[in-house]
Amino acid sequence: MATISAKAVSDLRAKTGCGMMDCKKALVEANGDFDEAIKILREKGLAVAAKKADRIAAEGLVDILVKGEKAAMIEVNCETDFVAKNASFQAFVKEILDLIIDNQPADVAELNTITMANGMTVEAALKDKIFQIGENMSIRRFLTVDGTMSSYIHGKGTTGVIVKFVADDAAKANEGFAEMAKNIALQVAAYPNIQYVDRAAVPASVVEEEMSIIKAQLKNDPKNASKPDQILEKIATGKLGKFYEANCLTENAYVKDDSMTVAKYVESCAKAFGGSIAIDSFYRYEKGEGLQKREDNLGDEIAKMLNK
Repeated sequence: MATISAKAVSDLRAKTGCGMMDCKKALVEANGDFDEAIKILREKGLAVAAKKADRIAAEGLVDILVKGEKAAMIEVNCETDFVAKNASFQAFVKEILDLIIDNQPADVAELNTITMANGMTVEAALKDKIFQIGENMSIRRFLTVDGTMSSYIHGKGTTGVIVKFVADDAAKANEGFAEMAKNIALQVAAYPNIQYVDRAAVPASVVEEEMSIIKAQLKNDPKNASKPDQILEKIATGKLGKFYEANCLTENAYVKDDSMTVAKYVESCAKAFGGSIAIDSFYRYEKGEGLQKREDNLGDEIAKMLNK
């Protein structure tokens, strides 16, 4: 058995970012062969992934796959927009989406245990992809939807939307149904403030809080000092209506014709199709929402390197 020097272990650790003991074990297994040790660490999904794991990954891709009446939407993060546009990265995301639809995992932890076509688990394959590309990556979230739906991806993966409908056969058979469904998905993508399908879906606690805020604003406005309570109540009710218009999909002004609401647009389509249509639910992912963003871009980093 080859003697494993401390320098060899240190060099392997610097190269791969793996722990000292993992590097030593790999070198022992490889009988001192440095390149073979790297291969062993890659096969175990350890190399580089450990080194990159603490780096900010707020770029990436939101993608959707639809198979019949099943769909999955996912957000996979990386460090730079450059990698998000990489064909290999995008193909990897598509393969994961396919696995999600076929296996219906409950969460990312369960998804990570699923075996891919190459024989690796999703978790190991992700670590291998980190090694190949050299950036931290993570599967942040995913969801699945069954039924009649439309999907839309905006900006090459910056925003993804799935809208689920309840419609009868007459409506679904009409050639205009797909266009109508796509238009509703576009609506959701265009207005990130939309939180509910309709006002019936807004929790009572949210309505109470909003009404309380509105009344406090009216009370604090000197212009309302002489107005009777019943007038202030009417004003508050009107302002609450504006809240519904902004936050409820069906009460939104339709993006392609603001003379009508989304509800009226869907109703007019159902009538034209000779059937019935209702919006059941919608789902919207925006890449990197809520995540800490990198302050430097690639150009800044290169400039810093050149100026050192």
